[in-house]
Amino acid sequence: MRQSRLPSGGANIFQTIRAKRAEAEADGVKLLDLSIGEPKGPALLSARQAAQAAIMSEAEAMHAYQYNASPGVPGFAERFVKAHVPEALEDQDVDYLPIPGIKPMLGLLPLASGCAQHPVKVATMTAPGYPIPADWCAYHPYVRHQALPTTSENDFRFPVADLPADTDLVMLNYPHNPSGQIATHDWLSDLCAYCEQHDIRLFNDAAYAILSYTRESTTLCEVATGYPDLSWTEAFTAAKLIANGTGWHVGAMAGSPDFIADLNEVKGKTDAGFVAPMAAGVIAALETDQAGITQCREMYRRRLGVLIELMSRHGMQLAIEPCAGFFTLWRAPSYAFGQPVESAEAFNFLMIREAGVVGVHFPGYLRYAVCADVEAMAEPLSEAFARAKVSYST
Repeated sequence: MRQSRLPSGGANIFQTIRAKRAEAEADGVKLLDLSIGEPKGPALLSARQAAQAAIMSEAEAMHAYQYNASPGVPGFAERFVKAHVPEALEDQDVDYLPIPGIKPMLGLLPLASGCAQHPVKVATMTAPGYPIPADWCAYHPYVRHQALPTTSENDFRFPVADLPADTDLVMLNYPHNPSGQIATHDWLSDLCAYCEQHDIRLFNDAAYAILSYTRESTTLCEVATGYPDLSWTEAFTAAKLIANGTGWHVGAMAGSPDFIADLNEVKGKTDAGFVAPMAAGVIAALETDQAGITQCREMYRRRLGVLIELMSRHGMQLAIEPCAGFFTLWRAPSYAFGQPVESAEAFNFLMIREAGVVGVHFPGYLRYAVCADVEAMAEPLSEAFARAKVSYST
């Protein structure tokens, strides 16, 4: 008999939100969608023009499999990573790997740490957080997963002392989705020293590094090279770099030679590499159009300010001031629309049904993004939260 062979209830939070959003639209609700964590519109013109020229190239390397290299765009990974890292890496013990975006690599990290051969303990930043690392851990039967304690009380930087010494792999996400928190140099130094001491592999998903709004924001690359026995890697992507590069699937990793070599082996067996003409467009924008990149970053920064002021004015409590990215994170209220609200999920669904405002819920928190033009939506958003009359009374 034909039926699913997966456990029931397997949808993650984003699939659940998409379903609830579609249901509301079918019922005629006009949506104010702040759930989308994806830039709107096209990629930067500079990137599109360079990609167009690359597609028209007759060079065979531009149209061939790239695998773990980039023959169509020589030196892509080194050039891409170094553009993100203020301090030069030339003389450091670092290797590089071009990748088809970060998401496909997340499931390879436990494999590259040996989970196909023996049990591996993986710690992630998924409570609250981007759920894909936890989803991948659930698919690997030899992975024991732990979500690290990240809360507004610890500024969404888990105490290093709370990391079990028997952990095999830590999957960081800084700047953090959904809080917009950043990693600082001192905090990363403590973590690198601890992981080096206990032989823990360390990875950071730096998808939002280019959208940092403070000089305190520090990449793992800037710190990890000071710990010669640390096994580490960090991933960067063009998804948010070139305005909307989410469909371009281009990125790069840098890390210690041992970790990159293991990723090379696993990725080389399972992936054919990125699309070279898209990588050519990305690197052209990165190296010739910093003005366009800056304009996108400042647009998100301005929108964050607009949304924070608006929602705070109507009683919503910000969990933490975002220092990067295009997300705001809010504490879940106890009352809305004159009725008690039992959870963040209940509040989100109530806001969708009664006011059309769509966010993403995590236990205790709501995430609202500014990828949509919240400046243009300010009046209906203000009316929606005014009608909600939220309260945090117990």
